[in-house]
Amino acid sequence: MKLISYNLHKHNAVTELLPLAGVHVPDAICVQEADTRRLPHRLGGLELVHATTENRLGLAVYLHASRFDVKDLQVTALEKSFHDRVMKPASERLVMVRAHDAKHDRDVVIASFHAAPLTATNALRRQQIRTSFEALGQIGAGVPSVMVGDFNYPLFQSGLRRHVDAHGFEMARSSGATYSRYGVLRGNYDFALSRGFRQSHVDVLPQGRSDHLPILVQTSVDRSRAAVVAARRGLQPVVSA
Repeated sequence: MKLISYNLHKHNAVTELLPLAGVHVPDAICVQEADTRRLPHRLGGLELVHATTENRLGLAVYLHASRFDVKDLQVTALEKSFHDRVMKPASERLVMVRAHDAKHDRDVVIASFHAAPLTATNALRRQQIRTSFEALGQIGAGVPSVMVGDFNYPLFQSGLRRHVDAHGFEMARSSGATYSRYGVLRGNYDFALSRGFRQSHVDVLPQGRSDHLPILVQTSVDRSRAAVVAARRGLQPVVSA
């Protein structure tokens, strides 16, 4: 499965979505900082299946219509930072879609995530991630789940990785920076967290009109690991085609 995640920087990079879909042919696209009222409903073979409605900086998920049959949709509000309370950019920071993957005859959960900004603490962002893990478990207990987006966590990522591992998820990131604004605050802000999947590679795509660079995540079910995790949780193992 190929997924693109892109922070559109206040909707500035929206016109790049269709070319990205055409060049990389992803199965899903997750966006952050979008004006969801003005998002295109289709990007080639991809359809807009779910988006926030309350946010000034919205999130959305596109899925390939011929591959996925949507089963459940959910938007989740996460813990608020001081910035959220004063500036009110986003009350909903997680969009989740559970869909049946016709290619491999299994359900998957795909989510777009946007953490609190750098003015918040890493502790708050870790709490937002924990809440997101709980929400992923509710919409798809035992279902392979992948959450991509802007985590606003460029420093102390070894601690974040331990936090993610402790909750049964795996963290995948690119080797290069995914954010650069005026040559400062450069770092790796955008990556993927998953359970029941194995991230094989995360690439940074060329920068466009956003201060973030889009990432391309290529992932597949890890049959042996999925079976081990399922056994530990008393679930049926996920079988890859």
